[in-house]
Amino acid sequence: MSKFDTLIEQLCPDGMEFRELGEVVNLIMGTSPSGNTFSSNPENGIEFHQGKTSFGKEIIKNSNIYTASPIKIAEPNSLIMSVRAPVGDTNFTNRRIAIGRGLCSMIGNDDLSTKFLYYFINENIQAFKNKSSGSTFEAINTVDIKKISIPLPPLPIQQEIVNILDKFTQLEAELQAELEARRKQYEYYRNQLFIVNDDGLMINGVKAECKALSEIGEFIRGKRFVKNDITSEGIPCIHYGEMYTHYKIWAIEAKSYLEPALAAKLRVAHTGDVIIVAAGETVEDIGNGVAWLGESDVVIHDACFAFSHNLNPKYVSYYLHTDLFRSQIKRYISSGKISSINAAGLSKALIPIPPLAEQERIVGILDKFESLVNDISEGLPAEIEARHKQYEYYRGKLLNFKNANNG
Repeated sequence: MSKFDTLIEQLCPDGMEFRELGEVVNLIMGTSPSGNTFSSNPENGIEFHQGKTSFGKEIIKNSNIYTASPIKIAEPNSLIMSVRAPVGDTNFTNRRIAIGRGLCSMIGNDDLSTKFLYYFINENIQAFKNKSSGSTFEAINTVDIKKISIPLPPLPIQQEIVNILDKFTQLEAELQAELEARRKQYEYYRNQLFIVNDDGLMINGVKAECKALSEIGEFIRGKRFVKNDITSEGIPCIHYGEMYTHYKIWAIEAKSYLEPALAAKLRVAHTGDVIIVAAGETVEDIGNGVAWLGESDVVIHDACFAFSHNLNPKYVSYYLHTDLFRSQIKRYISSGKISSINAAGLSKALIPIPPLAEQERIVGILDKFESLVNDISEGLPAEIEARHKQYEYYRGKLLNFKNANNG
């Protein structure tokens, strides 16, 4: 029998007492004070978070604030919760911060561990959503928050649950930190492997002549189709928006399809071509590429180019993600509501061309990094996902209490 089971059997074999939140927490609703001056100097005020989006995921204000008018403070070891859409998103702060409208803070009384409450809310967000209202702007008010019923097991049980779940969250945080470090390492080596010195040598001493993309290949622009044209089967296609949300360095299968009659009127990328996105919301969006390695042709959107060439397709695709390539095309990108680049701009970028064996060696190195940091079926992303599911499973098991009030 585990320590947790022993505690349950000893302290509350017949179930838990349930109480309304208002009875066991000190709740503070955030506000957005006027007349304050925002500063980047930490000595001039207090960190301020606005709650239009979920705390801890996107922070509207992350600066310091002169307290020219009253503000609401979340003390260290408070639970911070979004009271506007998405209602119920939470974080646990270990520092003193000012909270704006759209957030609230809670600290448990002597009978309630605030960290236990944090885990309970994460497991039971739907209870808070059910209390929210508003057809165009979902929100929950103070009165309804205070009426939500929560279990109140003895403090030793609360602490044991916190200890168990803290270990899971710590492991996940460590894996996330390792993933971020590996991504930086990946970006570093990807840039270094494409460096060419004044003697025309790659960094490992392999000779690499540089040529403009226009000298080694041809750009074919796709033709327009819209998202409503996309079907679940038919001729494979790539919409330019999917270049940002779905595709990485290479692909052997398409995410979307078109009716054959429409596809016949459009343009395609062939196996071995590199598809390059040429339009996006920011300058940084432009130029991402994916090597198409599928067995059949794939239809491409008019915001994309198919680049036909005789190099290793993955080598070209990796090159398109380097600082060397980005620095060359930046001057040819037109900026506005939508940023874009034409074939003439892309054509001018120089690419180092080592022997095919060296291209394959570079691809082999970068493939290992790509799998480690981006593959959802293996590597760190897969391990993080597995650990998160394990955490959610145990959180559900540990926080599923019998209500002693119901007999």
